[in-house]
Amino acid sequence: MRPPRVLVRRAVMDPLWIPLALLLAGVFVVVAVTGVVVAPLARRRRVSRLALFGALYMLLDACLVVCCGCLWLRYPLASRRGDRWIDLHTSLLRRALSLLVAVSRPLFGFRVQVEEMPAAQSLTGRPLLVLARHGGPGDSFAIAELLLSRCGRRPVIVLKESLRWDPCIDLLLTRLRSCFLPARGAGRDLPALIGDAARRLVDDEAILLFPEGGNWTPSRYRNALARLWARGRRAAAARAAANPHVLPPQPAGMLACLAARPDLEVVLVAHTGLDDLVTPAQIWAALPVSGRPMVMRWWHLPAADRPIEAELQQDWLDVQWAVLDSWIDARKAARQRAEASSVAVSAQAVQAVEAVQAADAEPAAESEPAADATAGQG
Repeated sequence: MRPPRVLVRRAVMDPLWIPLALLLAGVFVVVAVTGVVVAPLARRRRVSRLALFGALYMLLDACLVVCCGCLWLRYPLASRRGDRWIDLHTSLLRRALSLLVAVSRPLFGFRVQVEEMPAAQSLTGRPLLVLARHGGPGDSFAIAELLLSRCGRRPVIVLKESLRWDPCIDLLLTRLRSCFLPARGAGRDLPALIGDAARRLVDDEAILLFPEGGNWTPSRYRNALARLWARGRRAAAARAAANPHVLPPQPAGMLACLAARPDLEVVLVAHTGLDDLVTPAQIWAALPVSGRPMVMRWWHLPAADRPIEAELQQDWLDVQWAVLDSWIDARKAARQRAEASSVAVSAQAVQAVEAVQAADAEPAAESEPAADATAGQG
């Protein structure tokens, strides 16, 4: 469902959202307290964890809408805003993402473990195109936060237009020149919109693109594979079948970015750990996720090593996505081995305890007949 026009959003939705968000925050707080009272000894307390996060998100969302309104009152004329306008909104986004990531750790056990990132010095002075896989809860927040905190880059995010229903996302990311894509068939040239966003990039920005077009799930993977076979794209279907941990990448957005800005440096982002939590039921069952961090790996792919022709760039993207899939497969295999080893150690510990208990029981069993014999002689 498409959001209303911008005038309706600014004049009606944004002012109404503030009291509504505060009311929802209060409801979430009541739910969190009720969850603790009803089950005070519950170890996982999933209802309370989710409700507390919901309350924090609503409060943060309302506060950011108020801050955006205050900045508009301070800089009402677009001609006088300049870089200061962008910097202030970037600061709001950085603080909001840092807060969300920080509170997710005690509430959900959410933790990002970065194996390797490109050196910030190697990317200085050049805009970036960040190509990230999309899977599991929280990955887009985590990647955007790392771009801000570790890379010093302001993210220009490519996202769905339906997210404009959240006034905070609408206000903040619109002012940071993010690219909101309407639904397919809306009469807009989507690659052209992405190309326009890339064309406006400055040196300290990075356009964040998810070439898969959505979160990886087993059903989406099977459907994508079936569509490729049905369309007679045998080579693409064979490549997709060989890369089961990712969806086939859609190259149109990347090609539009590189056509608009051939000087873009490309960064590839892979992650795993939470990507198999694809339904609300699975996320609920896994909470808290303390024992399974989101392991992340970043690669810098220099512009000099990238082909110039669009057709070769598409093949190049397929190769990079195969590398990404191989990395995910290796990390999943390592985690499975670690879990199997942990189970084996636990089983050995249980057997050792049982053996000790059995050994302690034998002398006691032998002493009982002796005691009976002594009593008979008496």
